Formats: sequence, C-alpha cells, structure tokens
Amino acid sequence: MNLRDFKTILGKVIFLGVSLLHQTSFAGPHAIYLGASNSPLDNPHDIKLSTDAKLLYVSDVGNNRVVILDAETLTMVSHFGSDWQSGTHDIDIDDEQRLYVADTHNNRVLIYQLTDTKPEVIGQLDESIRGPEGVLAHPNGRIYVGGAWSGNVIAYERGKIVAELAGLSSPHDLELAPGDNIWLADAGNNRMLLLTQNLEIIRELKGSPYNFDGVRYQDVLADGTLIVADKYSHSIKIISQSGKVLMTLGTGKPGIGPGKFRTPEGVETRGNIVWLSDSGNDRVVKYQLEWD
Repeated sequence: MNLRDFKTILGKVIFLGVSLLHQTSFAGPHAIYLGASNSPLDNPHDIKLSTDAKLLYVSDVGNNRVVILDAETLTMVSHFGSDWQSGTHDIDIDDEQRLYVADTHNNRVLIYQLTDTKPEVIGQLDESIRGPEGVLAHPNGRIYVGGAWSGNVIAYERGKIVAELAGLSSPHDLELAPGDNIWLADAGNNRMLLLTQNLEIIRELKGSPYNFDGVRYQDVLADGTLIVADKYSHSIKIISQSGKVLMTLGTGKPGIGPGKFRTPEGVETRGNIVWLSDSGNDRVVKYQLEWD
C-alpha cells in the first residue's frame, strides 16, 4: 500500500468516527468520504445529476458557467455558458432533456435543450423574478423559480405565471418531496418550508433542533429524508421525513478534508451516494451514506 492510499483510508476512518460523534446514539446513518474534484471551480453551488447518472452539472458561480463532471471520477468533461451567463446558481433537468439554469445576475432562468453534452438555448423565464437562485422542473409540467432578490417563488406553466408565494427572504433551492410537494430553502429566514404545488405552506422547519444558519441547497431521498447544506454552520444536515435530525456532517467550523466544509451549498444524491459542493473550498466532494 502506498502513502496516498494509506492517507485515503485513514481519512475515511477518521471521518467515520467524527460522523458517529455527531449522532445522539450509534444507530443511524454514517458517511464515508470517497473523494473530491480537482477541476478549476470557483464557488460551485447547485449540482444536478444527468438522467443516466453518468454526469454532474455544476453551477460554477464565479466562472459564470455550467461545468460538467464525470459523476464517478469528478473529473471535468466540458463546460458552457461563460460567454452569456452571469452568476450561475442553480440547475434542474426535466424528462425532455431540457436544462433549466438560474442565470442569477441576468435575472432569468435560461432553458437549454441538451444533445449529449452540447446545449442549445431555446428560451428563458424572467417575469416577476429578480436574482433567481432556485429552480425546479416539476413532474406536473410547471417550473418553479426562487427569486432570491425579489423574495418570492413563482410557478410557471407554459411560460405563464400560475402561482406565487411572496414575503420570503432570499429563497433558494426547490426540490421535489414525497406526494409531489416541494421543499423550499428560505435562506434569509433560516428555515425549510414544505409547499403544495400551488405554493401553499404545509410545514416549517425552523429553530431548534435544526438551528439553520443560511440553509441553501438540498436534495430529498426516496423515503423523504432531507439532506440540506447549511452554509454558515459549515455543515450538511440529514433530517428524516418526520423531522428528526439524523446526523450532521461537518464540525461547525470551516475546514477542508474528510468531514469538513467551508460554506457548503450544493447537494445531489443517487441511491446512497451524495455529491456536495464544498463551495468555499472550490470543489465538489463525494460521500457514501450507510445506514445501521
């Protein structure tokens, strides 16, 4: 065994111990660190897995582009958008292989048609939103957009506004929840909101035991488990469908290495694999969740 392999295994063992210390008991999930990207990223945010699970589309905010990584190795495949996007924050993909990109500083969501990894702009959404930082292509055919600067969420259907939720503070990511409801990260209010498809509030997660501090992006497992990136606590919080905090990844302080993050933002899952944007460290990291 060479020194590099030894360090990798040692890091995984150390992180496993740290993960268990963050639980109230030894029953529940633990996470194994699998690696990190080394591509030139600048403040990566949201992550979206391709429908065939081979590619990761990453919002590379500081470079005003979408970066495509190999989902297995985290090496760069290609990138696009830097010539016309500004402050790229969020991404989603629908069943027709259309890519929805929150082009934040241009106050719009760009719609791309994907052919392999080659995108073509075919439209945009921009009515009644400013600074969009969240977008969801819902199975009901609607596109939901979180306007971080306008403090609202808009539901578009065939390009027309059909619902709005106002009075929010820097709303960010929107993700599909069980029952086709929607989880929203209401970042400025340090809370998660469960919404109906018509943007009515069903449930709020706020205060103890969540103690969100700038909650940003998220993903939802098939059983309803919520995985959220809590930016300013430098941690990832895993919450059961019933609302129990199952585990917190991260020490609460900024750092780099297994089990450490600096202002994390993006979250994407497939099965028991989790990809995270360790934004302040300009990288995407990969973990494997195991359940006792």
